[in-house]
Amino acid sequence: MGGPGAIVRLSGFLASQQVTSTPEDLEPVPETTAAERAVADLLPIDAGREEARAALGRVPLWFHTFSLNGAGVYTPGIARDHRYRLRAIPEDLSGARVLDVGTFDGFYAFLAERRGAVRVVAVDNEQYVAWIASRFGIHLEPGVGFRAIAELLRSGVDYRRLDALDVERLGETFDVVFCFGILHRVEAPLTLVRVLGECLAPGGRIILETYGVRGERNDPCVLVHEHGDVYARDDAVYWGFSP
Repeated sequence: MGGPGAIVRLSGFLASQQVTSTPEDLEPVPETTAAERAVADLLPIDAGREEARAALGRVPLWFHTFSLNGAGVYTPGIARDHRYRLRAIPEDLSGARVLDVGTFDGFYAFLAERRGAVRVVAVDNEQYVAWIASRFGIHLEPGVGFRAIAELLRSGVDYRRLDALDVERLGETFDVVFCFGILHRVEAPLTLVRVLGECLAPGGRIILETYGVRGERNDPCVLVHEHGDVYARDDAVYWGFSP
């Protein structure tokens, strides 16, 4: 999805699409490239060949690329090169409580756990199921990729089906909140920032990313998009943001 994004550190929902696609409208699933594998290599998963084969067989489409290095294979993730995010994510999260908003297959939640986070909560409203069906014609069971990787890692990440705007229902605060690829897809982006800020522990921070900014520095800070003018056949990109 999209090219390099803008990453913002802030201190202290994917909108549903009712789309009917014909076979002619569907896209081929993109091949995984070296860029996706480079990100996946930050979270090597020591899976045996049989475990890896079983995981790959369970999931008809992957969003994130994972390195099943024990078996020498990668999951074929469709999310494009995310190397630009890595400079914003602390290498040491020891003792931190982390919330990953819009987790999908959970790569960044599992990465936070690997980097020492003491508690990680991953939330997603799972509306990507409709997006995958309309774009690729593939029926995806909600959370199936997350569960497959969690089992391989024997992970303690807590997965919740929850909209980003409802995270206060968790009833807890976090030291770090990841919000990647969501801000431009919610109808009320400033409300989302406020809601996430209210979940921060004292001294906490949000690491927030949106797709590549456009325009000049003095342009209006929020730009309104027409349906499909950012990603073809993707009507759930509402906003752009200037530098």
